Amino acid sequence: MIRTVATTPFNDQKPGTSGLRKKVPVFQQAQYAENFIQSIFDALSGFEGKTLVVGGDGRYYNREVIQKVVAMAAANGFGRLMIGQGGILSTPAASHLIRKYKAFGGIILSASHNPGGPKEDFGIKYNAENGGPAPEKITDAIYARSKEIREYRIADIDEVDIDTIGEVEVEGMTVEVVDPVRDYADMMESLFDFNALRRLFDSGFRMRFDAMHAVTGPYAKEIFERRLGAAEGTCRNFRPLPDFGGHHPDPNLVHAKHLYDEMMGPDAPDFGAASDGDGDRNLIIGKGIFVTPSDSLALLAANARVAPAYAAGLAGIARSMPTSGAADRVAQKLGIGLYETPTGWKFFGNLLDAGMATICGEESAGTGSSHVREKDGLWAVLLWLSILAARGESVKEIVETHWAEFGRNYYSRHDYEEVETTRADGLIEELRGRLPDLPGTQVRGLTVETADDFAYHDPVDGSVSEHQGIRILFAGGSRVVFRLSGTGTSGATLRVYIERYEPDAARHGLDTQQALADLITAADEIAGIRRHTGRDRPSVIT
Repeated sequence: MIRTVATTPFNDQKPGTSGLRKKVPVFQQAQYAENFIQSIFDALSGFEGKTLVVGGDGRYYNREVIQKVVAMAAANGFGRLMIGQGGILSTPAASHLIRKYKAFGGIILSASHNPGGPKEDFGIKYNAENGGPAPEKITDAIYARSKEIREYRIADIDEVDIDTIGEVEVEGMTVEVVDPVRDYADMMESLFDFNALRRLFDSGFRMRFDAMHAVTGPYAKEIFERRLGAAEGTCRNFRPLPDFGGHHPDPNLVHAKHLYDEMMGPDAPDFGAASDGDGDRNLIIGKGIFVTPSDSLALLAANARVAPAYAAGLAGIARSMPTSGAADRVAQKLGIGLYETPTGWKFFGNLLDAGMATICGEESAGTGSSHVREKDGLWAVLLWLSILAARGESVKEIVETHWAEFGRNYYSRHDYEEVETTRADGLIEELRGRLPDLPGTQVRGLTVETADDFAYHDPVDGSVSEHQGIRILFAGGSRVVFRLSGTGTSGATLRVYIERYEPDAARHGLDTQQALADLITAADEIAGIRRHTGRDRPSVIT
């Protein structure tokens, strides 16, 4: 019943910041998914008889690949598989199951915030026993194996029913189909004061949550409407669909513009939020105000004590390097550590495991805490609700009070998507070569103070990660950061991060793009964005 199948390597199976992501037709090639799954297993050891958690965001091709994982896990010696019913399991929920049930690890099938459908994106990611994304030593080993693989092992079995909760035996391995929501919702109830949140909704508080036809829909329905008593209809687009309803499940101001427009309207609810394809990102909008992810991280950290799980305070705050410095001033006031890491949640794992950080965040709308080892969209929404319930103020009042105390970091990210890879690489290489000559030069009246290629020295294990983004810091505290994203599936995405710190409360009401106009122009002149990419404007501004 178990076959060893001869195969040949593919040369494009290098995992990015969150696993291997390609278009669906790429994964549908004969033996493509099988090769990568076997490469994962070959890069690991000691899993015989152990538990593997499996699930995904419900996107197109999710169910088919789950069947491949079942057959190959049985053939390779796993003892138990835990699968979310219907193949559904949000990324933070998968992290929680791995940790709660002490699984060996997990395979998450998702391309996160990228679109889904027959011609769109798919992804496979391995999470380690701490519940977090595999560290680079494992992903490097997976990639190395994928380049030399010559065979894979698979069981000849009938398709497993993944829609019925319960257990079946497959080639000596137990396959358990579990409720994907219950354990996660129970954990949220242990972290937050659900009685206080019920009183908030009982008071007439109105909320809109947009699940974007992605994985958080069932979780949001259970938590907000059933457990907390939010009004029926609070959760919109809550049924996960293989193509996300034809929309792009990225909770930003472009792809969730309908939510933004509603929150800026005359009859706006008190609070608006959204999450992405696999449930690890969040969008926060108050009545009349959008909260940037960088500001949200700072505000959550500054007010975390209102939630029972964080009443004793925070051990530290960690943020990715491109994320604004707003959280730095919160850490300074609280007298706790602030850690600046490369982009990618895996870099937070060591800090969380070592007890050095409690809350972590990225400018790309990901925030989370030590409760799991992934960013967690619904967790962020629940902490925001807890702050609103405790303070009795609007989102806008809370944000403006925070700015008055700490100053405002005007911040924006400009994405140039699907740039020809050679052009994007050329821009970065040319800029990297100019770094020694930039300090002391002036651009648009701004003086370059320092310029470097960010390298991270992990304070826990001593590992070094180089070439994590080019930083141009100007006199006065402004900065521009350039990096290529590892989350796309075609071409390259150039991300440009622009930030200006403004301590003067009288200047906190400016339009963000207006406040950053000179820096935006300077960024183009320094890096030659138009010259290299052929673009005269970004694809997305957030």
